[in-house]
Amino acid sequence: MSAPGRTRPTRAETRRRILDAAFRVFGDQGIAATKLTEVAAAAGLTKGAVYSNFASKDDLVLALMEEHAAHRLEASLAGFASADTGTAGLADVASVLMHEMRTDAVWHRLLAEFFALAHHDPDRRTALRDRRRAVRSTIAAALDRLAAGFGFSLPMPSEEFAVILLALSNGLAVESSIDEEAVPDDLLGRVLTLIAGDAVAAVRSAAESVAGEGEPA
Repeated sequence: MSAPGRTRPTRAETRRRILDAAFRVFGDQGIAATKLTEVAAAAGLTKGAVYSNFASKDDLVLALMEEHAAHRLEASLAGFASADTGTAGLADVASVLMHEMRTDAVWHRLLAEFFALAHHDPDRRTALRDRRRAVRSTIAAALDRLAAGFGFSLPMPSEEFAVILLALSNGLAVESSIDEEAVPDDLLGRVLTLIAGDAVAAVRSAAESVAGEGEPA
Protein backbone atom coordinates (compact mmCIF):
# COMPACT_ATOMS: atom_id res chain seq x y z
CA MET A 1 0.00 0.00 0.00
CA SER A 2 1.37 3.43 -0.93
CA ALA A 3 2.41 5.81 1.84
CA PRO A 4 0.03 8.70 2.52
CA GLY A 5 0.60 11.59 0.14
CA ARG A 6 2.87 9.56 -2.13
CA THR A 7 1.92 9.25 -5.76
CA ARG A 8 3.29 7.02 -8.49
CA PRO A 9 5.35 8.82 -11.17
CA THR A 10 3.52 9.44 -14.41
CA ARG A 11 4.58 7.62 -17.55
CA ALA A 12 6.22 10.82 -18.80
CA GLU A 13 8.15 11.21 -15.53
CA THR A 14 9.29 7.59 -15.67
CA ARG A 15 10.43 8.00 -19.27
CA ARG A 16 12.33 11.16 -18.31
CA ARG A 17 14.10 9.36 -15.46
CA ILE A 18 15.11 6.53 -17.77
CA LEU A 19 16.45 8.87 -20.44
CA ASP A 20 18.44 10.90 -17.90
CA ALA A 21 19.88 7.75 -16.33
CA ALA A 22 20.70 6.28 -19.74
CA PHE A 23 22.63 9.40 -20.69
CA ARG A 24 24.74 9.15 -17.53
CA VAL A 25 25.41 5.41 -17.78
CA PHE A 26 25.98 5.25 -21.54
CA GLY A 27 28.24 8.28 -21.25
CA ASP A 28 30.32 6.65 -18.51
CA GLN A 29 30.47 3.10 -19.85
CA GLY A 30 29.59 3.24 -23.53
CA ILE A 31 26.58 1.67 -25.23
CA ALA A 32 27.94 -1.81 -25.89
CA ALA A 33 29.22 -2.27 -22.32
CA THR A 34 25.98 -1.17 -20.65
CA LYS A 35 23.11 -3.44 -19.62
CA LEU A 36 19.54 -2.21 -19.24
CA THR A 37 19.58 -3.44 -15.64
CA GLU A 38 22.30 -0.85 -14.97
CA VAL A 39 20.20 1.90 -16.56
CA ALA A 40 17.20 0.80 -14.49
CA ALA A 41 19.25 0.83 -11.29
CA ALA A 42 20.60 4.30 -12.06
CA ALA A 43 17.02 5.51 -12.60
CA GLY A 44 15.81 3.87 -9.40
CA LEU A 45 13.41 1.69 -11.40
CA THR A 46 12.95 -1.93 -12.35
CA LYS A 47 14.09 -3.41 -15.65
CA GLY A 48 10.41 -3.98 -16.41
CA ALA A 49 9.77 -0.24 -16.15
CA VAL A 50 12.48 0.36 -18.74
CA TYR A 51 10.98 -2.22 -21.10
CA SER A 52 7.52 -0.75 -20.65
CA ASN A 53 8.84 2.48 -22.18
CA PHE A 54 11.49 1.22 -24.61
CA ALA A 55 11.41 -1.99 -26.64
CA SER A 56 15.17 -2.56 -26.44
CA LYS A 57 18.49 -0.94 -25.60
CA ASP A 58 18.76 0.20 -29.21
CA ASP A 59 15.34 1.83 -28.96
CA LEU A 60 16.44 3.65 -25.81
CA VAL A 61 19.70 4.87 -27.41
CA LEU A 62 17.91 6.09 -30.53
CA ALA A 63 15.23 7.87 -28.52
CA LEU A 64 17.93 9.58 -26.46
CA MET A 65 19.81 10.80 -29.53
CA GLU A 66 16.66 11.84 -31.38
CA GLU A 67 15.43 13.89 -28.45
CA HIS A 68 18.77 15.58 -28.00
CA ALA A 69 19.36 16.45 -31.66
CA ALA A 70 15.88 17.89 -32.10
CA HIS A 71 16.02 19.85 -28.84
CA ARG A 72 19.46 21.36 -29.48
CA LEU A 73 18.78 22.48 -33.03
CA GLU A 74 15.24 23.69 -32.38
CA ALA A 75 16.53 25.70 -29.41
CA SER A 76 19.15 27.29 -31.65
CA LEU A 77 16.55 28.14 -34.29
CA ALA A 78 14.32 29.63 -31.62
CA GLY A 79 17.28 31.70 -30.47
CA PHE A 80 17.74 33.03 -34.00
CA ALA A 81 14.05 33.90 -34.18
CA SER A 82 14.36 36.08 -31.07
CA ALA A 83 17.80 37.49 -31.86
CA ASP A 84 18.92 40.57 -33.74
CA THR A 85 17.83 40.30 -37.36
CA GLY A 86 21.22 41.16 -38.84
CA THR A 87 24.17 38.98 -39.66
CA ALA A 88 25.58 39.64 -36.21
CA GLY A 89 22.46 38.11 -34.69
CA LEU A 90 22.92 34.91 -36.70
CA ALA A 91 26.59 34.79 -35.70
CA ASP A 92 25.68 35.26 -32.03
CA VAL A 93 23.26 32.35 -32.11
CA ALA A 94 25.79 30.20 -33.95
CA SER A 95 28.36 31.06 -31.27
CA VAL A 96 25.96 29.83 -28.59
CA LEU A 97 25.41 26.64 -30.57
CA MET A 98 29.19 26.17 -30.85
CA HIS A 99 29.50 26.50 -27.08
CA GLU A 100 26.81 23.85 -26.60
CA MET A 101 28.55 21.55 -29.06
CA ARG A 102 31.85 21.86 -27.21
CA THR A 103 30.15 20.77 -23.98
CA ASP A 104 28.22 18.02 -25.77
CA ALA A 105 31.08 15.57 -26.27
CA VAL A 106 29.13 12.67 -24.71
CA TRP A 107 26.35 12.95 -27.28
CA HIS A 108 28.74 12.81 -30.18
CA ARG A 109 30.57 9.81 -28.71
CA LEU A 110 27.25 8.01 -28.40
CA LEU A 111 26.27 8.80 -31.98
CA ALA A 112 29.68 7.66 -33.25
CA GLU A 113 29.54 4.43 -31.24
CA PHE A 114 26.02 3.57 -32.36
CA PHE A 115 26.91 4.35 -35.98
CA ALA A 116 29.85 1.94 -35.68
CA LEU A 117 27.64 -0.73 -34.09
CA ALA A 118 25.10 -0.31 -36.88
CA HIS A 119 27.66 -0.65 -39.69
CA HIS A 120 27.37 -4.45 -39.89
CA ASP A 121 23.79 -4.71 -38.58
CA PRO A 122 21.04 -4.02 -41.17
CA ASP A 123 18.32 -3.70 -38.52
CA ARG A 124 20.31 -1.11 -36.59
CA ARG A 125 21.13 0.79 -39.77
CA THR A 126 17.46 0.91 -40.69
CA ALA A 127 16.47 2.05 -37.19
CA LEU A 128 19.14 4.75 -37.17
CA ARG A 129 18.13 5.95 -40.63
CA ASP A 130 14.45 6.16 -39.65
CA ARG A 131 15.18 8.10 -36.45
CA ARG A 132 17.47 10.52 -38.26
CA ARG A 133 14.74 11.10 -40.83
CA ALA A 134 12.40 11.98 -37.98
CA VAL A 135 14.95 14.43 -36.56
CA ARG A 136 15.43 16.06 -39.97
CA SER A 137 11.67 16.43 -40.37
CA THR A 138 11.46 18.14 -36.98
CA ILE A 139 14.26 20.55 -37.88
CA ALA A 140 12.84 21.16 -41.36
CA ALA A 141 9.47 22.06 -39.87
CA ALA A 142 11.18 24.51 -37.50
CA LEU A 143 13.05 26.06 -40.42
CA ASP A 144 9.82 26.44 -42.38
CA ARG A 145 8.16 28.16 -39.41
CA LEU A 146 11.14 30.48 -39.04
CA ALA A 147 11.15 31.41 -42.73
CA ALA A 148 7.39 31.99 -42.74
CA GLY A 149 7.58 34.13 -39.62
CA PHE A 150 10.28 36.39 -41.08
CA GLY A 151 8.92 36.30 -44.60
CA PHE A 152 12.01 35.04 -46.42
CA SER A 153 12.86 32.03 -48.58
CA LEU A 154 15.35 29.44 -47.42
CA PRO A 155 18.45 29.04 -49.61
CA MET A 156 17.50 25.43 -50.27
CA PRO A 157 14.63 23.03 -49.43
CA SER A 158 14.17 22.84 -45.67
CA GLU A 159 14.84 19.08 -45.56
CA GLU A 160 18.20 19.63 -47.25
CA PHE A 161 19.00 22.58 -44.98
CA ALA A 162 18.25 20.33 -42.01
CA VAL A 163 20.81 17.83 -43.31
CA ILE A 164 23.38 20.63 -43.57
CA LEU A 165 22.70 21.82 -40.02
CA LEU A 166 23.02 18.30 -38.61
CA ALA A 167 26.19 17.63 -40.59
CA LEU A 168 27.79 20.92 -39.53
CA SER A 169 26.74 20.45 -35.93
CA ASN A 170 28.09 16.92 -35.62
CA GLY A 171 31.15 17.39 -37.81
CA LEU A 172 32.38 20.56 -36.14
CA ALA A 173 31.79 19.05 -32.71
CA VAL A 174 33.96 16.05 -33.60
CA GLU A 175 36.71 18.25 -35.04
CA SER A 176 36.56 20.47 -31.97
CA SER A 177 36.89 17.48 -29.64
CA ILE A 178 40.00 16.40 -31.57
CA ASP A 179 41.57 19.87 -31.87
CA GLU A 180 39.61 22.70 -30.24
CA GLU A 181 41.92 25.36 -31.65
CA ALA A 182 40.99 24.29 -35.18
CA VAL A 183 37.35 25.31 -34.67
CA PRO A 184 37.01 29.02 -33.74
CA ASP A 185 33.86 30.07 -31.91
CA ASP A 186 32.67 32.13 -34.86
CA LEU A 187 33.28 29.44 -37.52
CA LEU A 188 29.74 28.08 -37.61
CA GLY A 189 28.33 31.61 -37.72
CA ARG A 190 30.50 32.49 -40.72
CA VAL A 191 29.50 29.31 -42.53
CA LEU A 192 25.78 29.85 -41.86
CA THR A 193 26.07 33.45 -43.02
CA LEU A 194 27.63 32.24 -46.29
CA ILE A 195 24.86 29.68 -46.76
CA ALA A 196 21.94 31.86 -45.69
CA GLY A 197 23.33 35.32 -46.40
CA ASP A 198 20.48 36.28 -48.75
CA ALA A 199 17.89 35.23 -46.17
CA VAL A 200 19.63 37.22 -43.45
CA ALA A 201 19.82 40.27 -45.74
CA ALA A 202 16.09 39.99 -46.50
CA VAL A 203 15.22 39.87 -42.81
CA ARG A 204 17.47 42.84 -42.04
CA SER A 205 16.01 44.85 -44.92
CA ALA A 206 12.47 44.16 -43.75
CA ALA A 207 13.36 45.19 -40.21
CA GLU A 208 15.00 48.42 -41.40
CA SER A 209 11.98 49.19 -43.57
CA VAL A 210 9.61 48.80 -40.63
CA ALA A 211 11.87 50.94 -38.46
CA GLY A 212 12.02 53.62 -41.19
CA GLU A 213 8.23 53.77 -41.44
CA GLY A 214 8.05 54.53 -37.75
CA GLU A 215 10.41 57.49 -37.89
CA PRO A 216 8.95 61.02 -38.01
CA ALA A 217 9.03 62.77 -41.41
